[in-house]
Amino acid sequence: MAFDRDISEVKNWMNMFRWVVKLIRDDYGIDEAQLTRNASIESDIGLGTEQVEEVLDIIAGCFAIKFPPGTLDELVKFEELCMLAAWLHGLYKQPDFLGADFATRAAGLNPRAQVGG
Repeated sequence: MAFDRDISEVKNWMNMFRWVVKLIRDDYGIDEAQLTRNASIESDIGLGTEQVEEVLDIIAGCFAIKFPPGTLDELVKFEELCMLAAWLHGLYKQPDFLGADFATRAAGLNPRAQVGG
């Protein structure tokens, strides 16, 4: 997995969203039309669990963040994956869809993540 991808343009959660869209489009051949904000990670995007875990690994490596165990259990929509990554990288407020225990564990692994809404 290549972690030497350009992240210089990622300055907010929408830039993160666009960066992840390009990653999935380029690396997995998924049509951008499937990668909408409200797309279900499990049913709409067309990636298997192992591939989604690879995407998380690439994001983690490129942005120097850590996703805690159980991350995929917290995420339903594609937008949520991007918002979570942006928060862990310090670019977004704590997403309100996260469970309290998960948010605490995630913030503990990522010093740039600000706890609270």
